[in-house]
Amino acid sequence: MKLDDYRTSDNVGDQRGQRFGGGGMGGGGGGLGLLLSLVGSRFGLIGVVVVIGGAMLLGINPFGGGSAPAPQAVTGGKSAAQACAVDADSRFSCQVLANTEDIWGQIFSERGQRYTPAGFIFYGGTGQSGCGVAQSAMGPFYCPTDSKIYLDTSFYAELRQRFGAAGDFAQAYVIAHEVGHHIQHLAGTLDEVRQRQASAGQAGGNALQVRVELQADCYAGVWGAHNRDRLEPGDIEEGLTAASAIGDDTLQRAAGQRPVPESFTHGTSEQRMKWLKRGLETGDPAQCDTFSGVI
Repeated sequence: MKLDDYRTSDNVGDQRGQRFGGGGMGGGGGGLGLLLSLVGSRFGLIGVVVVIGGAMLLGINPFGGGSAPAPQAVTGGKSAAQACAVDADSRFSCQVLANTEDIWGQIFSERGQRYTPAGFIFYGGTGQSGCGVAQSAMGPFYCPTDSKIYLDTSFYAELRQRFGAAGDFAQAYVIAHEVGHHIQHLAGTLDEVRQRQASAGQAGGNALQVRVELQADCYAGVWGAHNRDRLEPGDIEEGLTAASAIGDDTLQRAAGQRPVPESFTHGTSEQRMKWLKRGLETGDPAQCDTFSGVI
C-alpha cells in the first residue's frame, strides 16, 4: 500500500517504555465489559482470558460491581510525532490512521455529518486503557469508553508468523477494522448491541458480537475501496488472507478443537472474507448492515 508520502496522525499517544503502578482496572466492571466484547479484535479469544485472569489476580470482579483507581504512569510519554517516528511499523500505523481520518471525514461530510477521529495508543507488553489493563496477548483492540485504539506493534510479527498474513495491507486492515469499531461507537451501534446482549444469553450474545465484528470488517473494506489509487498488486489478497486466517472456525481448528458455532464471536473465515469484500466492492457503508438477514 502506497502511503510513503502520507502524513502521520496527530491523534496518537505512546505508553511504550512507561511503567504503571498502583491501582487496578480503571472504570470498574462496566468498562471491562466493553473491553471483553471488543478485545476479540485481536482476532482471537485469548485476550478475553487474559483480561479476566488479570482482573482476578488484582482482586477485581471483572463482571461488574465497584471500581478501582486507574494505574498511574510513572514515566513520561512522547508527542504524537515522536511516537510515530519510533520505527517503520509505528510510522506506517500512524499513516494508516491519518488516512482513515481523511477517508471517514470525507464520507461523513458527504452525509452532512462531522467525523470525530479515534485516538490511538501504542503500548509495549502492558498498558492502560479506559476499559482496563492492556496486554500484548490481546493484540489490537478498541475501547469505546475512551474512544481509542490500542496496539502493540509486535502483533504485526504475530500476524505474519502465526496467522500467515504478511504484507502492509494486512497490517492496515487490522487498524481499519478497529476504526470500524469506532464508527460503530459514533453511530450508537455498540451501545445498542450491548443492551441487546444483556438479555440475549451467552449464545445469543455471541451471535450479536459476530455481527459487530463482521460490520467492522465491512467498514475496513469501505476504507480500502476509497484508497484504490494507493493499493498495489496483491494488497487485496493480503487483506483477504488475513480475514480468512482469523475466522473463528479456522482458529478453533488450529487449536485442535472442533469448531463450535455457538461459541463464535467474530465469524467464520468465509464470513469475514465476504464482508471485507462487500466493503471493498461497494465502498458504501450503507451496504455494511450485518444486523439484518443472513450473514
